[in-house]
Amino acid sequence: MHGRIRTWGPGALVLLPTVLLLGYFVYGLIAWTFNTSLTDKHNARPLPTKHVGFENYVNLFGEDRFLNSLKNLGVLTVAFIVGTLIFGVLWALLLEKGVTGEGVFRSIFLFPMAVSMIASGVVWGWLLNPSQGDDARGLNRLFDLLHLNFLENPWWTAGSRWTTMASIALPAVWQLSGYIMALFLAGFRGIPPELREAARVDGASEFKLYRYVLFPQLSPIALSALIILGHMSLKLFDLIYAITGPNQFRTEVPSVYMWNTLLRSDMAKAAGIAIVLLAVVAVLVIPYVAYTVRQESEE
Repeated sequence: MHGRIRTWGPGALVLLPTVLLLGYFVYGLIAWTFNTSLTDKHNARPLPTKHVGFENYVNLFGEDRFLNSLKNLGVLTVAFIVGTLIFGVLWALLLEKGVTGEGVFRSIFLFPMAVSMIASGVVWGWLLNPSQGDDARGLNRLFDLLHLNFLENPWWTAGSRWTTMASIALPAVWQLSGYIMALFLAGFRGIPPELREAARVDGASEFKLYRYVLFPQLSPIALSALIILGHMSLKLFDLIYAITGPNQFRTEVPSVYMWNTLLRSDMAKAAGIAIVLLAVVAVLVIPYVAYTVRQESEE
């Protein structure tokens, strides 16, 4: 018994401060937020509060504005994931084939990741200026100069929910495609060359080589990319806030709605929105973590 304590005791003491800090600042604050969401604290006055159960959640899911924000989030997530995967995989394929100056292209593709979301939102807010015709600005002005006026559009200010949220997803796609490119490029480079040679000896074309040999090897990377992009899209706030502002119903997502609710000092409602977002993120992340642990235990 004493031998076991001597074995794991020093390691436990080293980890103890981290565990305590994590327990308080992460799980402790999650518990506090959940508790707040069950109360009637809807103002900033220091009045006694009472628990009302899940009344705030029932009200949230019966509110058109919150449901609209959830629909916007769903469309944004799909547009962001699909666009980022398409460009990321395409760039990885191009670099994987071998190009002159590969290091330069990798740096160009990865550079947007170095830009903060808020700075990216400010720039893209100008690029996505909805003005058209003689008053065109940003991308619409570029299209006008190139005599591509048919490409001019109002971006996020008009049109269907899909076109609106796809416009908002465009800056995020630009910023994260390089990251996905790096993931898949590393995956391609990690595949043993013997697999390629064996497939070519068997007469496989380039298309069949990638379709039946290489891409199946990258399924764990594709799953990781899907989970990472999914939870990042759910937490997008600064980019949307910088482009459209805080009070734009057409582009409002739960994180922006939560901020607006906090500005009105409605603590219980804002906490409820935060817990709903946490639950959605957990639905994505927990199965992935369980899958990863199971795969590692099998190996």
